[in-house]
Amino acid sequence: MYRDKMMKQVVFLILATMALSGCQRTADNDNGQDIALAPPHIYTDAEKAAIQATFPAPYNTADLNAGQIQFGKCRSCHTISADKMNLVGPHLYGVFGRKSGTEPGYTFSEAMTRHNVVWDFDTLDTYLAAPQAVVKGTKMSYAGIQNETDRRNLIAYLKLETTPYVPPATASAGASETASSQ
Repeated sequence: MYRDKMMKQVVFLILATMALSGCQRTADNDNGQDIALAPPHIYTDAEKAAIQATFPAPYNTADLNAGQIQFGKCRSCHTISADKMNLVGPHLYGVFGRKSGTEPGYTFSEAMTRHNVVWDFDTLDTYLAAPQAVVKGTKMSYAGIQNETDRRNLIAYLKLETTPYVPPATASAGASETASSQ
């Protein structure tokens, strides 16, 4: 009897391990195939400053730490990670440059689909000030961020955290390419 119970537990553990091994976080590539996600890049302070310097004014001087705190208000409905997981609202990874109401895998309100803007610093600033006034009929029930500084801090933070990381070209890679082309 004891032996049967042990065998059942061993079989259960083997099956559970096999099932969980299929739970690796993946994302779809452009061909619809699952690819394993790389761990997120954690920016150094120098990288943050260099990237933020490329933002238009006044976002280039926004407080990214304050923006991260502002994002706490958004976190219950939105994610910003590369796994592109939707919650109550759509994920925001890659939102800059995206047309409103078009992210696959999320069902937008008809109003947001018709809104027809490309999200950038200015369109997000206008929208986040008063979402329901800007897009009448949006599913986003949040009242908005009336404080201009808080909004700009949030938008600068979103730009940094939702734009796919592109590693800088290394000097050795550039030297190798130059040498091989000669």
